[in-house]
Amino acid sequence: MKKLIDPSLHPDWLKPHSLEWYQQLASLHGKYLYPWNSILEKPNGESIFDNEVLRMVHDKKVLDIGCGHGDFAIECSETAKEIVGFDITQQFVEAGNRNKKENVSFVVGDLKDGLPFEMDQFDCAYIRKGPTSAYPLVNRVVKKGCTILGLHPGDESGVELLQWFPNLFQKSTIQIIDVLNDRLKNSNFAKAEIESINSIEFLQSPIDVIKLCCFGQKETVYEMVEGKNMDQILKIFEANASHKGLPITFSRYIIRIKV
Repeated sequence: MKKLIDPSLHPDWLKPHSLEWYQQLASLHGKYLYPWNSILEKPNGESIFDNEVLRMVHDKKVLDIGCGHGDFAIECSETAKEIVGFDITQQFVEAGNRNKKENVSFVVGDLKDGLPFEMDQFDCAYIRKGPTSAYPLVNRVVKKGCTILGLHPGDESGVELLQWFPNLFQKSTIQIIDVLNDRLKNSNFAKAEIESINSIEFLQSPIDVIKLCCFGQKETVYEMVEGKNMDQILKIFEANASHKGLPITFSRYIIRIKV
C-alpha cells in the first residue's frame, strides 16, 4: 500500500493548539468550530460536562476560561447571573462581543500575565477545552468552597486513526493526563478528581478524515493532503467503516474541583 504523505512536512503547517495556530484559526474562520461531520454517541464526555456546567452556573457569577468565540458562554448566560469569558485570541473575543447578551462580557488576556480579576470575584468557573495552565491561577479568583469544572481531550481520542492512517496522524509525545495531574498538584485545591469518559464518534466520509487531520491549517495543507492521499484514505475508510461511519474513540477527561 502506498505510504501516506505527512501533512506536517508542508511549509504552511502549524503545530495544532499553538498560539500561532489559534490565531490562524481565528483569522481563517473567526470561530472555534470543528469542520468535520460526525455522529457522536450519547452520553459522551462533552454532553455530560455541558449538562453539569449548565446546572452549576444557575444564578451564579461565572468565569469561562478559554472561551473561544463565546457560544457556550452565551448558552450558559440563559441561567447564569453573570458570565465573563476570557481568551487569548482577539478575534475570538471580538466574535463573542458581536453576539453577547446583557449579562455576558469578554476579556482578552494572556495567562502568562495571570488572570486579571479580583480575589474571590466568581462563584464558579469552568475550562471547556481551554488552557490547562489556568488551574494554578483560578484558585485565587473563585470563592472558597465553590466549584470549578474542566473538560479536556482524552489520551485515547482517535487512537484508531494512528493505526489506520500512519503519517497522516501523529502520536503525541505528551500524555494529557500527566499534564493535568501536574497542574492540579500545584494548584492547592481542597479537592480535585479526574474522570475519563470514552464513547464512539463516527466520521461520515473520507473528506471528514482530511478535515480532522487539517483542522486549523491553511487551505494549501488541505489541498496537499487531498491531492496526495485521497485514494488511499478512501480505501482505508471503506475497509473500516460501518453503516454509521468510521468509528473512532471519542475520549474526554472531566475535572471536578472544590476550591
